[in-house]
Amino acid sequence: MLHPDRVTLRTAEEIAGIGAACAVVHGVLEEIRALVAPGLATAEIDRLAAARLAERGASPAFLGYHGYPATICVSVNEQVVHGIPSARQVLREGDLVSLDFGAVLDGWYGDAAITVPVGRASPEALRLVETTREALDRAVAAARPGNRLGDVGAAVQRHVEAMGYSVVRDFVGHGIGRQLHEPPQIPNFGSPGTGLLLRPGMVLAIEPMVNAGGAEVDLLGDGWTAVTADGRLSAHFEHTVAVTGDGPVVLGLEGTGRGD
Repeated sequence: MLHPDRVTLRTAEEIAGIGAACAVVHGVLEEIRALVAPGLATAEIDRLAAARLAERGASPAFLGYHGYPATICVSVNEQVVHGIPSARQVLREGDLVSLDFGAVLDGWYGDAAITVPVGRASPEALRLVETTREALDRAVAAARPGNRLGDVGAAVQRHVEAMGYSVVRDFVGHGIGRQLHEPPQIPNFGSPGTGLLLRPGMVLAIEPMVNAGGAEVDLLGDGWTAVTADGRLSAHFEHTVAVTGDGPVVLGLEGTGRGD
C-alpha cells in the first residue's frame, strides 16, 4: 500500500521477505567480521562476500548499482563510505574498517553496515565506533509509530554531538524493499517532531555515519570513495528497521539466512 507521502507500507509477509534478505546480510557480515585481521586485503573481503552470498542463494545488491564495481563497500579509517575493495589495500593493526553490504533474496533487498577494529585499535578509535553504534541504537528506538523522521535524525545528532563528534550530512539513510533505495530519505540529523510521520509498515534503512573531526567529506578520483575532508577517522553502522504497531524491529538478526 502506498502512503500519501509515496512511502510504501509493507504487509507482515512483505516485511518477512525483507527480513530474510537482511538475515543473509547479517550472516555474511558476521563471517567477515570474524576474519578481519592485519594482512587481509580488502579485495579478499569482496571475494568472501560474493562467495557467501552465492552459498545462501542470494545476489549482491551493490554490484553494478549505478556502476559500483564490487559486491561490498569496504571503507578504511578516513574513508566514510563506498570504499572500493582493492588487492592493493591491506588492513593494518589498529585500522577501522567499515563494511556496508546489501543482498537481494527472492526479489527483496536487505542492507546493513558495521565498523570493525582491526586487531588492537586505539581507545580513541574504539570510542568513535561505540558512539556510532549507540547512535544507531537510539535512532532505531525512535523509529516507532507516532514519531517523525526528525525524531530519528535528532536521536543520532544529539548523541554524536554530545560526544564531540560530527554527523555526516552528505549521505542519508533510505527506505528499502523491492529496490535498494526507496522513499523516504532518512537524515542523521534533524529536529524532534518534524518531518514525515512514521506509520506501521514502513521499512527504513537507518545508517549513521560519524566523523571524529568535522562533518565535511570529499570524493576521491574513483568517483565512489568518500573520505573525511580533514583526514580523521569515520565510522558507519546500519540496520534495516520495520516500523510496527509494537515498535521498531531490526530485521535479519535472527538466524543467518538461507543455506546455514
